[in-house]
Amino acid sequence: MTRAQRLLELGQSVWLDFIRRGHLRGGEFDGLVREGVVGVTSNPTIFQQAIAQSSDYDEALTKLVAQGLDAAQIFDRLSVEDIQEACDRLRSVYEKTKGRDGRVSIEVGPKLAHDTPGTIAEAQRLHKLVSRDNVMIKIPATEEGVPAITASIEKGICINVTLIFSRSRYEQVMDAYLTGLERRVARNEPIDSIVSVASFFVSRVDSKADPVIERAAQALPAGDARRKELESYLGKSAIANARLAYARFREVFGELRMQRLAAKGARVQRPLWASTSTKNPRYPDTMYVDELIGPDTVNTMPPQTLEAFQDHGSLEVRIDRDLDDARRMFRRLPELGVPIDQLIGQLEPEGVTAFAKSYDALLASLEAKRRDLLASGGRPR
Repeated sequence: MTRAQRLLELGQSVWLDFIRRGHLRGGEFDGLVREGVVGVTSNPTIFQQAIAQSSDYDEALTKLVAQGLDAAQIFDRLSVEDIQEACDRLRSVYEKTKGRDGRVSIEVGPKLAHDTPGTIAEAQRLHKLVSRDNVMIKIPATEEGVPAITASIEKGICINVTLIFSRSRYEQVMDAYLTGLERRVARNEPIDSIVSVASFFVSRVDSKADPVIERAAQALPAGDARRKELESYLGKSAIANARLAYARFREVFGELRMQRLAAKGARVQRPLWASTSTKNPRYPDTMYVDELIGPDTVNTMPPQTLEAFQDHGSLEVRIDRDLDDARRMFRRLPELGVPIDQLIGQLEPEGVTAFAKSYDALLASLEAKRRDLLASGGRPR
C-alpha cells in the first residue's frame, strides 16, 4: 500500500495539482490513480505551463486554428477537453466514493476575480460546458467571489473555493457555502449531491512571513530573548495558520446550523491544503503534507511533492497539534514587530495578479502559435 493510499485511511484525500494532455494519455496519470491519487486541481499557471511549454497540444491547436478560433477560444476548448478527460478517468473513483472524491477542478478566468455577476455566469457556463458530474468549478475567495460562491452552491454547482489565505476570509467562505445550502433547502431542492472544498494556501504564508521575521530578529541584539523567540517562528506561520483554520472548520461544521443541513444530506466543506510544495530548501520537502494530515481534508500536491511524499512522507495525524502554540505565535508576532495578519492579507491580491499574469502569458503564447500556423499554412514548425 502506498503512502497516498494510507492517507485515505487517515481521512485525507490526495489530489494532483497538475494536468497535461500527454500525462493523461500517456499512462502516467492512470498510474498515479492506481497509487492513490483521487482528484485533480488546475489553475491558470498549470495550464500555462502545460499548453505553452509542451508539444502535447500541437495537433489539437492546428485543428482549432483552422476553425478560425482566437487565442482565448482555443484555450477554452483545450482546457475543457483536458478537464473532461480527467473527469472520465476518475469516474470510477467518483462512483466508488459516492462523489466525495474523483473530482476535477477548473477555474473561472482570473480577470473575473472582482466581478461577482461575471463569476456567477462563468461558473454556470463552465459547469454546463464540461458536462461531467464530477467537475468542480474554482472560484477565488475574493470579496467579490464570496457571494458568487453562495449563488453557485445555490444553483447546485460543486465549488472549489480557491486562493484562501486568511482565517477571516475562511470564515466568510464557510458561511457562503452553508448559506447556499440553506437557500436550496428553503426551496425544497436537494443538497445531498453538492460537494465543496475550501482551498487554503499554505507555503506562500511562510514565503511572505519568513523574510519579515528574519529582519525583525536581526534588528535585535544577539543575546536578546526576543530575537531567539522570533527565530523560533521561522517556517512555522503557514502550518500554524492552517491548523487554526482547521480547528475553526471543526467548530463551524459541528454546530447546530450544519447539523440541521446534515439531516437533509449536506456534506461538510472539506479544507483543501494547496500550495504544498516547499519553497525554502532549508525546510523538509514534505513538510506541508506531513504536518497537515487529518480527517476530512484534502491535500493537492504537484508531481514533485507527491513523488517525495510517496517516498518518505510521514503518516500520522498532526493537524490538531500545538494549537495553543499557534495561537500564541499569532498573538506574539505583532508584539514583536511582525504584522502577520497584514502580511497574510497581501497574499490574496498577489495571488489574483499572479494567475492573471499566467493567463495573459498563455494567451500570448497561443496567439504566437496561432499566427505561426496561419503563416505556415497550418503546419507546425
